[in-house]
Amino acid sequence: MAANNQQRSAKRNASRAAKGVEELRLLTMAGTRAALADLMAWHGIEQQGEAMTLMIHNMHALGPEGSTSAFTVPRHKVEISENVARALMAQGERQATRMDAEG
Repeated sequence: MAANNQQRSAKRNASRAAKGVEELRLLTMAGTRAALADLMAWHGIEQQGEAMTLMIHNMHALGPEGSTSAFTVPRHKVEISENVARALMAQGERQATRMDAEG
């Protein structure tokens, strides 16, 4: 006799518990999802879980120093053009003049 859904679920849950399987959830922005899709396509991986598992294990194998670059948050470089710098200076001078007149 075939097992019903409840019996199959109980068996699956018992098997997962015995193996120490734990579900991890990950909410991502579109850019992160696109990056994962690119990585999966580049390496012929079809399942997201497999890709993330491989990334975690391979980065862990690199050790603390080797994996540092993967955990460095990219920072944007802010460059202020001369026109913007002049406008900010002029606005600051106007505000300083106004404050002197009030004070």
